[in-house]
Amino acid sequence: MHQGLVEFSWTFFFQLVNTLIIFIVLRRFLFKPATEFMDNRTKGIESALEDAANKNKEVEALKAQYEGKLADIKEERNEIIREATKRAEERSDEIIKTAEMEAQKVIDRGRQDIERERQKAVNELKDQISTLAIMAASKVIEEELNQTTHQKMVEEFIKEVGETQWQN
Repeated sequence: MHQGLVEFSWTFFFQLVNTLIIFIVLRRFLFKPATEFMDNRTKGIESALEDAANKNKEVEALKAQYEGKLADIKEERNEIIREATKRAEERSDEIIKTAEMEAQKVIDRGRQDIERERQKAVNELKDQISTLAIMAASKVIEEELNQTTHQKMVEEFIKEVGETQWQN
């Protein structure tokens, strides 16, 4: 008897049945749990990827929100700076106007003081002229002038006093 590579005997059928039983047992206890584990692992990874995508969307939304807030803050900062600059310019204008008004008041007071001093000097000059006129008149009276000389001195005096008065 020559045996070939494959012979159909009871041993072959037992081996075939044993192989089928091992396949069923392995399928039931090894392949099924391994497949379930792999399916669960795949679902877990897909769920994690989906959660990551959702978190990424949330992060993008928060980033956009913060960028918007940052832009609003920058605009508010610029507005505050513009307002402060405007108020500073207004205050500067007020200070300048007040200083100009004060300077004008000082100038006006100075002019009034000068006018008073000038008027005072004119009045003192008139007093001195009056005193001199009285002294001249008393000398004339003392010397007994004649009518013509007396008339001539009075006219000269009036003429001089009149010119001084008109010059003021």
